[in-house]
Amino acid sequence: MGFLLKVEGSEAIELGLESIMTVEYETDTPNDSNARSTDVGATLKVKGKILTATDGDNSDDTMKLGLWSLVPAEKADCYRKVTLEVISADQVVRKIHFPNAFVVDYSERYGDTEGIGEFYLFIKQKKDKTDLAKIEGGYAV
Repeated sequence: MGFLLKVEGSEAIELGLESIMTVEYETDTPNDSNARSTDVGATLKVKGKILTATDGDNSDDTMKLGLWSLVPAEKADCYRKVTLEVISADQVVRKIHFPNAFVVDYSERYGDTEGIGEFYLFIKQKKDKTDLAKIEGGYAV
């Protein structure tokens, strides 16, 4: 099983199978509601590795994720198209698409023994555009 993450905006960000370790999708509604709430959100949490460029390879795009997390809310570029694919046995198990995603949290962690770092990305679909988020899957790559 692997993951592909694509972020489209002022610049393209792509992270592949070797970078992403875990993904968590969540449909978020208030827990204190006694009926189906109209307050529905969609979130995506991605954890992965920060890979070092070696022997002329390009570095991974995790630095671009960090720069996206710093874009202020006043700029339209803070909202970007995000597509995440969960791939297993040449099948797209899930394809999650947020057309107006923004970064809630982004962090990086480094240790002196692992040799590489890790990143954590928490994004949300813009709440008034939650109906544009799509979840697909069950087809060949």
